Amino acid sequence: MRAIVIDEFGDADRMQLREVDDPKVGPDSVLIRVQAAGINPVDTKIRQGRLEGGFPHHFPLVLGWDAAGVVEAVGPAVVDLEPGDPVYAYCRKTEIAAGTYAELAAMPAGAVARRPRSVDVVHAGGLPLVGLTAWQALVEGARVEAGQTVLVTAASGGVGHVAVQIARDLGARVVGTASERNHDFVRSLGADAVVDYGAQDVEAALREAAPEGFDAALDLVGGDGQAQAEAVLKDGGALVSIVDPSVKERSRVRGHYTFVRPSAAELVELAERVDDGRLRVEVQETLPLERAADAHRLLERGHVRGKVVLEV
Repeated sequence: MRAIVIDEFGDADRMQLREVDDPKVGPDSVLIRVQAAGINPVDTKIRQGRLEGGFPHHFPLVLGWDAAGVVEAVGPAVVDLEPGDPVYAYCRKTEIAAGTYAELAAMPAGAVARRPRSVDVVHAGGLPLVGLTAWQALVEGARVEAGQTVLVTAASGGVGHVAVQIARDLGARVVGTASERNHDFVRSLGADAVVDYGAQDVEAALREAAPEGFDAALDLVGGDGQAQAEAVLKDGGALVSIVDPSVKERSRVRGHYTFVRPSAAELVELAERVDDGRLRVEVQETLPLERAADAHRLLERGHVRGKVVLEV
């Protein structure tokens, strides 16, 4: 099969399109013929070697953790999927070697779900990682409830734009931070207010947007953004970060670190929301598989609205 491979860590120039062996299908696995693969910031970090301390890596390494396509084959223990089914999956494993920037990808059946019926495969391919991250951070980490006020930092990005919609669907009042050019976009997702993260006094603007304080804040950026989010939380409010594990050590607020995990059941929840019109995936740009390096460069320049997706 064709795949985007690296033989060593480094910049985007290390990425090569070449033929590699097809993945093997275990008894509990599903082989996906990949039609679209979302690009995520974690992909660039893997390419750079920044996750080497957390996962065993094996070269040649196929990048990518998002996939949407159709079932090519199933293992003998798989009973709820069959060849030809339209599916999507968050394809993180315990070791990094066989990713989704490829014509085929294999995953345990517990990570694979039927994809949304109402959108094309490109938009489905952009959803798994960001959708599961937002869902697990808001539902499990922050335990968001109807009537609460929730802050979403970097609200126009991949995780952020999905998180705004999920928080709104959960019945929360949502405030997002974004660059000024993305304010109308974030409002279109359901945010009640948007604050410019480049403003002179972001904290003051957030307090004006939520005078009584926030019940929960989703930190997607760390650093100053996290500090500002923590400062405007109510005592005992939930500060959920996807970038900083030390958030768990907070005392005034309830800190929670989310490291997203695969879940077919939660992908089903997300697909239902897409098909009901409660959730949409913004795809800024679609590129062919052979231009994966350009997709990484685009993401690394920053300011992507929503997602960049590869068509395989």
